[in-house]
Amino acid sequence: MGYQFLSDEWMEEARKIRAEFTDAASPPPLSIRMNQVVTDVPFGEGTIQAHLDTSAGTLEIDLGHLPDPDLTITLDYDTAKVVLIDGDAQAAMAAFLGGKIKVDGDITKLLALQMSDVSSAGTGGRMAEIYHRVQDITA
Repeated sequence: MGYQFLSDEWMEEARKIRAEFTDAASPPPLSIRMNQVVTDVPFGEGTIQAHLDTSAGTLEIDLGHLPDPDLTITLDYDTAKVVLIDGDAQAAMAAFLGGKIKVDGDITKLLALQMSDVSSAGTGGRMAEIYHRVQDITA
């Protein structure tokens, strides 16, 4: 049994997983500061602001926006889940080409992030383990 993607319970469990690997995780292969606006969320206010930040040498994914991000992406909840949890690169490209993902800022960072494939990056597979554990907690 998992938690609904981006729910408070999901975020709490994802933070716990990340904390387990704080000292053991290899540095992410890319430095990026990305804000995310997720719309059409089926709970709460209907929109969630989140961020992904690897600029300090660790992977941080949390709620709220970063000041001075490299880019901001806006996408709907279903697209976010397919892209971020399922890791479906083809769906991501189709969503981008179909206008379901809007990018403001340095798009080359987004392309580099996709090419780095967070699900398999990192010495010893630490990043992959974090990624797969987060997938496992997601309903």
